[in-house]
Amino acid sequence: MEKGVTYRSGQKKEAVWSSMKDKLGTTTLNHVVARYKNGKIVKGSTYNFNPQRKVFHIVPKEKDAEKIFEISFSELKAVFFVKSLEGKRDHPPVKDGFEEEAKAGAVRIVRVTFLDGETLMGMTHAYDPERKGFFIHPLDEEDNNSRTFVLSDAIKYLEISQIGS
Repeated sequence: MEKGVTYRSGQKKEAVWSSMKDKLGTTTLNHVVARYKNGKIVKGSTYNFNPQRKVFHIVPKEKDAEKIFEISFSELKAVFFVKSLEGKRDHPPVKDGFEEEAKAGAVRIVRVTFLDGETLMGMTHAYDPERKGFFIHPLDEEDNNSRTFVLSDAIKYLEISQIGS
């Protein structure tokens, strides 16, 4: 269950972010969509995503702007790093199959089927079944996702195709 940290009434989101940036020593803002195994979705921005930790934090875009959600990796199926929190509703889905062209270099094309039946395809350089998860990059550069962190314990089936040298 996510935990919300509510700040003093009237404290602006910018002040919350400024405080987080000072504490974390980073200025990299990532727009993310956290998808839970139970279907819940949390959209917002994060400065402290690190798969080596147990949790990270998301500040929602508009509503609850004075609340920071603590997100536990153990409850997630994936974290989508997105170009826009609004998404691309008219973007066509990637073709089914492994015939898509991959970028140069050693890369694996993967098709992930999650426990809930959702399927995701992309490229990865670092799949290791012993790790908590791995990153997938979209096959289509026009995709709204820039990368996705997939949690290994949320996978029902994984198909891998080795491409490149």
